[in-house]
Amino acid sequence: QVQLVESGGSSVQAGGSLRLSCAASGYTLSSYCMGWFRQAPGKEREGVAAIDTDGATKYADSVKGRFTISKDNAKNTLYLQMNSLKPEDTAMYYCAADLWAYGGILVGEAYNYWGQGTQVTVSS
Repeated sequence: QVQLVESGGSSVQAGGSLRLSCAASGYTLSSYCMGWFRQAPGKEREGVAAIDTDGATKYADSVKGRFTISKDNAKNTLYLQMNSLKPEDTAMYYCAADLWAYGGILVGEAYNYWGQGTQVTVSS
């Protein structure tokens, strides 16, 4: 059974940094496409960053140059390093996993497995 557990969310001031973690169990992380998504109140879910099984990454334009997705296959853990945080980054952040992510690795509908989310709040 695939399980994803996010952690690392917090409240920070603009310009600060956070690192989110997503601990995976029930499968081998290296065999799956993985993504980070976020959803702010009243807004649609947004793909933030994703990494495929070959290690290729993709980012939303809004986070390019500020966020970095990575994974530690030995620890079966996915990370999202977030720097230069802005108030508009405030959202619930979710990690997701799928064997193929048909439709695109930044497309939420392409993922079958989701974590429960971790809250990131950035104050100005």
